[in-house]
Amino acid sequence: MKFIFSVIMMLSSVIAYSQPKQIEENMMVDSIKRSFLTYIPSITDKDYKMALIISLHGGFASPKGQFHLADFRPIADKDKFIVICPASKHIWHDGKNNGGIDDVKFIDRLITYAINTYHIDPERIYVTGISNGGFMTSRLACQLYKRIAAIAVVAASLDVNEGYDLVSPMPVIYMHGTKDKIVSYNGGKMFGRQIYSQKEILQKWIKLDGCNPKPVITNIADTAKDSTSVVKEEYLNPANGIKVVGYTINNGGHTWPGGWQFMPEFIVGKTTKNLNACQVIWDFFKPYKLNN
Repeated sequence: MKFIFSVIMMLSSVIAYSQPKQIEENMMVDSIKRSFLTYIPSITDKDYKMALIISLHGGFASPKGQFHLADFRPIADKDKFIVICPASKHIWHDGKNNGGIDDVKFIDRLITYAINTYHIDPERIYVTGISNGGFMTSRLACQLYKRIAAIAVVAASLDVNEGYDLVSPMPVIYMHGTKDKIVSYNGGKMFGRQIYSQKEILQKWIKLDGCNPKPVITNIADTAKDSTSVVKEEYLNPANGIKVVGYTINNGGHTWPGGWQFMPEFIVGKTTKNLNACQVIWDFFKPYKLNN
């Protein structure tokens, strides 16, 4: 009987990954119920340690909305990594005034849970986010750098003098539209806080990562005929392979490149179709391991 039970458990483990699935999950952090959506691709090798992308939605959005906007699932099916979209409490508390909600602790606990539950490779954990989720991604790079291998930030930057700052080298991407009507590409005052411009945040990372200050520039033309174009600036540290990459979306708005136009253009600006942010971000992430 013990042998039969062991065989059944082994088969159950294999079957559990034989089809992709999306699971609604919860955990308690500081006596607050926190929720998240987990997407697991089909995989038959139960011993394979998968990478993890944590994808953070914008303010007042949701995990389901983030999966719809930044849909990594088809890529996860192909390359076998897990995607988790956690839920904020209305907004991500990425500044000094957190209202008693510790989102850094939440993501830290979430990483531990994912490693213990889904056989995640602890050296291949990546974070991305848009808008408020992008600012939270920048904060996590400052405070959870011992757990995160690389980040990608869309339509966001980093706050100035919020009590945290960049302290450890890390591969990073920042994508920002020049016509972003909500978070200015040029930085400055926003909702009573000071934020770095796209140029300033790239320069901070270039210095910290020890990259060559002279970039390799690639111009991506408007093949989609949507009145946008893209300039890619790639800065490399040749000693360790760390890169800082900036994507300037000319005429782009507060949107996810390659995603859907989630609000009218007069509110958020244009969504470029000349760049598939999900594919670009994953291609950037996958060579990197923590402290490699």
